[in-house]
Amino acid sequence: MNKDWPQMTKDLSGAIKEVRLGAPEVMKAFSAMASAATSEGTLDGRTKELIALAIAVAIRCDGCVAFHAKAAVEKGATREEVMETMGMALYMGAGPSLMYAAQAVEAYDQFAAPD
Repeated sequence: MNKDWPQMTKDLSGAIKEVRLGAPEVMKAFSAMASAATSEGTLDGRTKELIALAIAVAIRCDGCVAFHAKAAVEKGATREEVMETMGMALYMGAGPSLMYAAQAVEAYDQFAAPD
């Protein structure tokens, strides 16, 4: 069964907004951490998003796959880079990561498809 990854990010964004309103100080700190972690340094933003996508696969987080596949597209990651990244996720996570690697590629393809 295919998931609608773009719709998932839209649906989760509303739910995340509710958490942001309900726990503003924690979410402010989380946003600051996210900003610090994703800012360009020795690693560029595209590489960092590919790492995040691999971790999303390894920890089996659907929402994480959706948001980081979208961000990888926005940062200019190629499908070939995503596939190589999925190879590393599979190596680190074995069989369960294979299932999420397939979903991460599906999510990437949906976000990369022209509207």
